[in-house]
Amino acid sequence: MSEREALVSRVHTRWLREVNGQISLQKVHVAERLRTLLFEENPLLSAHDIERSIRDIERRVFGFGGLEPFLRDPEVSEIMLNGPGQAFVERAGVIIPIDLQLDAAAIEVIVQRVLAPLGLRLDRGSPLVDARLPDGSRLHAVAQPLAPDGPIVTIRRFREKPIQISDFLATAGTQTVLQQALENRETILIAGATSTGKTSLINAVSEQFAPEERVVTVEETLEIQLRNRHWVRLEAHPANAEGAGQHTIRDLVRASLRMRPDRLIVGEVRGAEALDLLLALNTGHRGSLSTIHANSAPDALRRLAILAMLADASVPHDAVRALVHAAIDLVVFLVRDANGTRRIAHLLRPNDGEVAMSRGSTRAESA
Repeated sequence: MSEREALVSRVHTRWLREVNGQISLQKVHVAERLRTLLFEENPLLSAHDIERSIRDIERRVFGFGGLEPFLRDPEVSEIMLNGPGQAFVERAGVIIPIDLQLDAAAIEVIVQRVLAPLGLRLDRGSPLVDARLPDGSRLHAVAQPLAPDGPIVTIRRFREKPIQISDFLATAGTQTVLQQALENRETILIAGATSTGKTSLINAVSEQFAPEERVVTVEETLEIQLRNRHWVRLEAHPANAEGAGQHTIRDLVRASLRMRPDRLIVGEVRGAEALDLLLALNTGHRGSLSTIHANSAPDALRRLAILAMLADASVPHDAVRALVHAAIDLVVFLVRDANGTRRIAHLLRPNDGEVAMSRGSTRAESA
């Protein structure tokens, strides 16, 4: 860290202590106070250096501080703050450490700036939160007492350049299978571990949808970025500070069925909505897509069945298993290799077995 950057960090920290988390500030008053603090830290600063430092600190005060360069970098797909003084980014599929000295107060101010317009909060009474930045990036934050070493923030960003199906393909035959499944309005379940590109693949295959199709997406936090003209987005909403106003994925899946979707997309199935989705897929809503976390394609089907049974213990296992096999036509399993490559590793038809795939891969650098 340069001498000037260290000065900016010290003055910014002093400023944060003075305002004590206040985020509704007049810019002119901020500049006046920062000028005083800079002079106190170094009376020998030139007028040029003072104004330059004020601009840098204002970006931290009114923007996202030291995160700004990484939020503007199109190659950065994820930003991870593991508490004060520990920061990493994912660039081109590889996680690397960065020199970003943010103390707990600075991290908390950044999170508050995101949450305040949304009516959300992050504190000891509400130590877990999911939110969305103005550019659409997803923010997840954890505070004390769940994070004893200081606030933890993970920001998932989205590619400016849309990812293509070919970025995930192992073979040309894989593309043929996917295209035929979409044309035949088959229901597709996209599975994989965290950060394998499940949502990005949904975005890519949406280019194959017919222009006149009405697509309804249901998500906990908006991530899907379709390129369709007739697209309706639904986003779950957590309870507010008073504990009211919660609307779950399950609520939205039920609501979406009254919106006449040609294709229903559930961003991720991980709860009781699994049963509602299976019932919908067995009553005429073909051509739909969803994602699920799983270790393999067969595990994805088993996990979907378990989630559905947890929603209603009175439903027999055999009935749920029959619903799964009747609803899902194709499971697409994604993996992320050690070098950051995301690729389709396995295609499975629940009723017909594996789809043949030859070895090989192409790069999908960021998902």
